[in-house]
Amino acid sequence: MKNSSKNISNTWLSALVLVVGLYLACTLIANIASLRIVIFAGFSIDAGTLIYPLTFTLRDLIHKIGGTQTAKATIYTGAGVNVMMVLYFWWVSSAPADMEVGPQSEWSTVLGPQWRIVTASIIAMLIAELIDTYVYQKWVIRYGYKFQWGRVLSSNTISSPIDSLVFSFVAFYGLIPIGVVWSIFLSMVGIKLISSLVSIPLIYSIKPKLEWTLEGQT
Repeated sequence: MKNSSKNISNTWLSALVLVVGLYLACTLIANIASLRIVIFAGFSIDAGTLIYPLTFTLRDLIHKIGGTQTAKATIYTGAGVNVMMVLYFWWVSSAPADMEVGPQSEWSTVLGPQWRIVTASIIAMLIAELIDTYVYQKWVIRYGYKFQWGRVLSSNTISSPIDSLVFSFVAFYGLIPIGVVWSIFLSMVGIKLISSLVSIPLIYSIKPKLEWTLEGQT
């Protein structure tokens, strides 16, 4: 009984660490990729949009496994990690280059501090992910373990457009034509909503913390 409970606890913790790690990785990759605007399916989008929608479903899984406080802690950690990345990239860009290798100016040009874009991404992430957490928890309170697909669909349907709107206008308004800004917004919303639909089955891939705990007691 004791060993069984310990094994279940270790498995639960491993699952939580895995999903949290994937969430943080996706936020970093998306923010770096967002520095490039590409054409996808005829729309102008920042390249981070193609991977960022995964963070919403991963956040839902974190919420399911670890609960509301764990989900919020992960969101704040993600924001902090991205700030650390930007500050470190700024330092690397400003540090003297080894001229025996060359000026290496390409690195600074691509990965140097893009304060407005990164700030927009972090602000949008904090607002949207916390809203996603709130809506997800309201669904759980109302329906419990029933209609788990609704957790993903309801929370992502509300948070994705908010995330896209905040990011698009904070990052690009006044820098590029307004038509391109709206194109980025619309394409981001479309891709995120499609990603939400595709990712719905993932919510059933891992059991919630309560089920792990009950198994450990049997």
